[in-house]
Amino acid sequence: MNILITGGCGFVGANLSLYLKKKKFNISSLDNLSRKGSSFNYKLLKKNKIRNYKIDISDYNKIKKLKKFQIIIDCCAEAAVEVSRKNIDKVFNTNLIGTFNILKKAKKDKSKIIFLSSSRVNSIANINKIIKKNYNLKKNLITNQLIDEKFEVSKPKSIYGFTKYASEMLIEEFNYAFGLKYIINRCGVISGPLQFGKQDQGFVSLWVSHHLRKKKLRYIGYGGHGNQVRDVLHINDLCDLIYKQIKNINKISNKLFVVGGSKKSFTSLKNLTKICQKITGNKILISKKKDTSIYDIPYFISNNQKVSKAYGWKPKKKISDIVTDITNWIKKDEKLIYKYF
Repeated sequence: MNILITGGCGFVGANLSLYLKKKKFNISSLDNLSRKGSSFNYKLLKKNKIRNYKIDISDYNKIKKLKKFQIIIDCCAEAAVEVSRKNIDKVFNTNLIGTFNILKKAKKDKSKIIFLSSSRVNSIANINKIIKKNYNLKKNLITNQLIDEKFEVSKPKSIYGFTKYASEMLIEEFNYAFGLKYIINRCGVISGPLQFGKQDQGFVSLWVSHHLRKKKLRYIGYGGHGNQVRDVLHINDLCDLIYKQIKNINKISNKLFVVGGSKKSFTSLKNLTKICQKITGNKILISKKKDTSIYDIPYFISNNQKVSKAYGWKPKKKISDIVTDITNWIKKDEKLIYKYF
């Protein structure tokens, strides 16, 4: 089976490419190599004989000339919400026009689509309503509220979130109009090796790398207490799920799934700091900034019930496992890897 992975030299795409190659699929990558860490991951793909097409996903004239693929996994995105305010054109061209181009290619070749969407399609206002009932900014969050496929997706959601939600709807329209088969995975935070973390994307790998290098960090927003909570999915758990989805694509299709670390793997920033201190053996200075972005949310934990029932899948890795795996990855070649953070 020929599979194309868009964003194949990014964090998720590179891990997926390497994982599925080991499962004996014929994997190709599409990535314009514009991100700082993409050249590092590109070399890994090349070493494993995975071809990368250096094409911008907004360029349909080049995409349509590629060979036929049975499945296209679309995980190419400008994934940082703050970038979507500062560089709107780039976010739209990559996230929405890019998906449109992949759908046209899939329609032409009768390919199936697995699309990686985002938890950021959910309403910021409605998440904040949950928090007002359950959340004490000066204490750790204690709540059983999980967010599933039926959660409100009305505005506001961020411009980034809009492009991902619009892509979801576009995929559904292609299914209705042309019979295109799809799976949409609405993912929360994903982390693990090959992720070069930044403040607004990949915060776990950012936290680990700063502890290893003894560089200072900040708790930003919500009083600066570090009590924001996210669930975090290990990249290997995501790869395992997508492998199951590929194997069952003829039986299970045209479905939307919420996918995340859920109750198996979630953390506050304060708790993440403690885990990083324990695993790296280093303590660092962490300052406070009370204010935060209009796009920030204090809480998100996914409800995996639907996807677990469909595939018999559950996350295996805890947050401490994720921190350990990132730490070990960085330590293998610290000088080289730090160049890309």
